[in-house]
Amino acid sequence: MHLFYTPDIALSHELPADEAAHALRVLRLQPGDEVGLTDGQGCFYRARISECNRKRCLVEVESKEVQAPLWEGRIHLALAPTKNMDRMEWLAEKATEIGFDELTFLNCQWSERRIVKGERIEKILVSAMKQSLKARLPKLNEMTDFTSFVKQPLSGQKFIAHCHDGEKQPLRQVLHPDEDALVLIGPEGDFSPDEVAEAIRQGFTPVTLGNTRLRTETAALVAVHLMNLAHTNPTEV
Repeated sequence: MHLFYTPDIALSHELPADEAAHALRVLRLQPGDEVGLTDGQGCFYRARISECNRKRCLVEVESKEVQAPLWEGRIHLALAPTKNMDRMEWLAEKATEIGFDELTFLNCQWSERRIVKGERIEKILVSAMKQSLKARLPKLNEMTDFTSFVKQPLSGQKFIAHCHDGEKQPLRQVLHPDEDALVLIGPEGDFSPDEVAEAIRQGFTPVTLGNTRLRTETAALVAVHLMNLAHTNPTEV
């Protein structure tokens, strides 16, 4: 069954314009055809197309199913985007497939990219959510200055992964499965020493992701994977 993202399904039984175009022009669905819907807030819906024309697609909802949370707590990734946005788009897709709740891009001292077009990343998040049959869409935040971000009142465990010398613990050993988790990943030139020091002052724990130096997007995906494994419900493993 085809799955469509319908964030306003509780208020309107009409597919969003881009989803309607895909259903009608690409898939050539017709009235009476069965479709699956998700609101991105944890619910799946089984529905049938009731009416359609070249631009609009109306559906009749037949049933609703709440998807049980697939992991405990919230998983939040915050990172400096790479100069090559293809890498960030790949990361957004794969992290969603693995499972996480929130994505924040950071403007760091040594960042090579300071502007991110959120619309493109949002579309990738939606597509990956549907492809992986998840009913919850990760939240995408606007790009944020590093110092302002780490000073926010953030709940749960807070980690900063960096390559500088100093005492660091393996992320997989310090994660608590019953708490929210946030991991900071720096730009391709890493966080500056001042940024690492500021994060530590704000309660972030320095961590390592392994014994090798990783690209930004690889490090970010490893962090998401480790957080997901630590927080996954035992019945879902």
